Amino acid sequence: MVSEAHVKVILGLKIKQMRGLKDLSLFGLSKKTGLSKSYLNEIEKGKKYPKTDKIILLAEALEVDYEELVSLKLTGNMAPLAEILQSGVLKEIPLDLFGISETDLIDIIAEAPEKTSAFINTLFDIARSVNLKRDTFFLSALRSYQEMHLNWFPEIETFAEQALVRYGLNAHHQVSSEDLKALLQEEFNFSISRNELQDFQFPEVRSIFTPGNQPKLWLSPSLSESQMRFVLAKELGYCVMDISPRPETFTWIQFDTFDEVLHNFKASYFAGAFLLPKNNLYPDLLKFFNSPHFDPSAFHQIQTKYSETPETFLHRLTNVLPGLLNIKELFFLRFSIHRTQNAYELTKELHLSKTHNPHGNRFKEHYCARWLSIAIGKNPNKYHAIGESFIGTQISHYPDGRSYYILSTFTPDNARSQTGRSICIGFELTPANKRKVKFIDDPKIENKNVGVTCESCPRMDCSERLAPPKHILKAQRNQEIMAAVRLVQQTP
Repeated sequence: MVSEAHVKVILGLKIKQMRGLKDLSLFGLSKKTGLSKSYLNEIEKGKKYPKTDKIILLAEALEVDYEELVSLKLTGNMAPLAEILQSGVLKEIPLDLFGISETDLIDIIAEAPEKTSAFINTLFDIARSVNLKRDTFFLSALRSYQEMHLNWFPEIETFAEQALVRYGLNAHHQVSSEDLKALLQEEFNFSISRNELQDFQFPEVRSIFTPGNQPKLWLSPSLSESQMRFVLAKELGYCVMDISPRPETFTWIQFDTFDEVLHNFKASYFAGAFLLPKNNLYPDLLKFFNSPHFDPSAFHQIQTKYSETPETFLHRLTNVLPGLLNIKELFFLRFSIHRTQNAYELTKELHLSKTHNPHGNRFKEHYCARWLSIAIGKNPNKYHAIGESFIGTQISHYPDGRSYYILSTFTPDNARSQTGRSICIGFELTPANKRKVKFIDDPKIENKNVGVTCESCPRMDCSERLAPPKHILKAQRNQEIMAAVRLVQQTP
């Protein structure tokens, strides 16, 4: 169903289009209809919808039928705009997250409809060419929202702190899964069960939620204590912040609206803030960063104090480092790695400064094998073995002149597995960031020249190259052709 605002916009666009076809100015249309120029301008901008008698005057002046003028059909180069307005796609875009209202966007469309139409069609063509799906679009919008706020949300931090106090939990010790179960059952009337998923054949589903007067939560029997704590803390987040709608599985399988994606993120953020309280974590990180040497054992000791998994801990750092240490040029990457097949898939990314690579590899190019996050997964035994994981650190220098401090962990799926997850966090080595991390100049930290993908890397002498630098070679070829063309042009 087309909204009233969209009906106004379509009428305004049609009048403007028809007036242009007749080479008629607003002043001229005003003379023909007896309507003021300012009133006609408001109609064309979609801000006012005239009464029937005035529409009849406009139809006569423009020499079209009344029915044609009030129809919701646009023609010519404006036809795509009508499709966009009527499709409901604007309702899908979470404009409010970025401080934009639907009215603002409609005003932009109405102000320059032809240029806007061309631009929107270009975006749609790009989306189709890279197979941009609805869930990919929503997740990209969520990442942009996180990046815009530096992935730091004080209001959720406050909810987590208040929950620890309200429910009498000791923030200086890990909250157990049993404590969280009891809290959900007694305070929020949850029914929680593990046995009923014993024969469930989809291991990626960690929990299933059923709403009701007594909410039901089924937990996968394969969950570790750490995973259980996070799932339960996330459920507590939904309850404490009173947010819905929400996905009914973790990890989510499907969602119907962007609100479900956003609320899923907020509940996950709450879980991280609840299980790894910032007021405890911050002094530990300051002590670690003030050391003149990188100490993997000290890092592991801090991590295990708060979480059994490096991923949960490093992901929490993407909140605390920009929020409390003001390290804003930050990124986070997660790779799924299959060592024997030499396969590396980027499954999660966050870029707070918008400058670091990689971003999702839409064109299936070969990521640089010199990245720490790939090198540690390819040959973990070269790095520090801490518990079940491996930890490495590196300073990476990119061809554009930027340098980044990188810390990465690799955790195999099991003791004999050739598969696992590589988790990487890093930040640009700006003068301010160097002052905050004292061990940056530690000579034991390896420095490496890296690229983005082999296909775009100008480092011709790289021994780890997996594919020729086709983009560089093409650019060089084009330069040679243009040089030859100029010689011809300069011939008398």
